Amino acid sequence: MPEAYVQRDQPEGVPPLALTGERTLPDVPEENYWFQRHLVVYQWIAARVAGLDVVDMACGEGYGADALARSARSVVGVDANPEAHEHARLRYRGPNLSFQRGLVEAWEGGPFDAIVFLQTIEHLRDPGAVLAHFGGLLRPGGTLYVSTPNVLTLAPAGAERSGNPWHVREYRAEELAGLLAAHFGDVELYGVQHARKLRAHDLALRLGWDRLHPRLGLTGSFYGWFGPAISVRDFRLRRGVPASLRRALDFVAVCRP
Repeated sequence: MPEAYVQRDQPEGVPPLALTGERTLPDVPEENYWFQRHLVVYQWIAARVAGLDVVDMACGEGYGADALARSARSVVGVDANPEAHEHARLRYRGPNLSFQRGLVEAWEGGPFDAIVFLQTIEHLRDPGAVLAHFGGLLRPGGTLYVSTPNVLTLAPAGAERSGNPWHVREYRAEELAGLLAAHFGDVELYGVQHARKLRAHDLALRLGWDRLHPRLGLTGSFYGWFGPAISVRDFRLRRGVPASLRRALDFVAVCRP
């Protein structure tokens, strides 16, 4: 990812972060699709953790922990990267929100009612050990929320994985479900899908839009508007079983002991 893609319009005293491909960021117009695709999941979880004590593991830039803190009783954002931690600590503040540096596989805290672990399990060499560790941080009856991209829609057709150098393993729905079921007794799977503008765009692509807009000279003007205009309303989550989620963009798992 080119270093030229840097966050815009940060508050005074908050160092902007540059896109590296390791994490998504707000305030980068070229990244807005991915940011909104991740933010919709945080907001979906926020509605389910109202009044609870939550830890956001591998919180990155901090926008997700901030979204969770709008409804949760308390939120701790944990990330090992020093630049991301410093940015989050300076930018997102609230009486129920704090940030700590640490490795997700070793950080100790809590206990918590909910652990949020989004778009990170694909980065791990030993996900089973991390899941076992998380189980020990939950209160009785607590919930772990996990998300990861669907390799079937992320990777090129026929490829075993995408070219993202940060990903150690990318999952099919049944693979993720099996991994989580080895550590949690109750696992619900949801799929993130396009809605509204993005669903209409998908239909336009099937009808030949990619052949038309270059000939009409509309590529720059259309996508210069379209990308930044995408919002969380252009995604939806639907519950399903692995066989029904093959076309999902991301998987979201709700795991309970």
